[in-house]
Amino acid sequence: MEDGIQFEGGFWLEQGQFRELGWYQTSEIVQALTSRFCIRHGQAVDGASGPMLHAARSGRQYLIQGGLACSASRDAAVRLTCVARASLQELLAAYERFLRMRGHPVWAKDSSEARYVRRLGVAPAGRDKLLRLAEGKPAETAANVAICLLQDAVHQLDLEIRRLEQEFLREGGLSERMARARKQATGE
Repeated sequence: MEDGIQFEGGFWLEQGQFRELGWYQTSEIVQALTSRFCIRHGQAVDGASGPMLHAARSGRQYLIQGGLACSASRDAAVRLTCVARASLQELLAAYERFLRMRGHPVWAKDSSEARYVRRLGVAPAGRDKLLRLAEGKPAETAANVAICLLQDAVHQLDLEIRRLEQEFLREGGLSERMARARKQATGE
């Protein structure tokens, strides 16, 4: 089922192309940014670099698992996507705490800096530029770039969870689809 083929009358759903979606690509950039942030500013994060790295990795991994589970089970995809969202929220809180403890502000969502980051974060080439930009700046700038990306990823995941919820309500779960396919196959 790796090629995403959907068999007519079956219960297997087409596998999502999650790697092409913005929330997944943003999670990859956030993981890379967090890794570089912790290497560069590891002493400054007060022992939080391990949990930050774990949250970034977990967020991305659960998005992969949710994207793959989507072909079999919308309910599993929702659960895994919610866990990924929670990991990214945990990372967001860590970056906010980092800034707060050092007396640096979190950029307002409508600030020129935040708008610039969001604008760059939309295009794949812009994401790479953000990574390079954050790497050469002070810790508070890199943290704010990560916060902007995380806020965007969490918002995108909220929309994805709602979409999966609607699909689940419309199509049912795996057991329901299996029962319908069985009835159709046996002519009941």
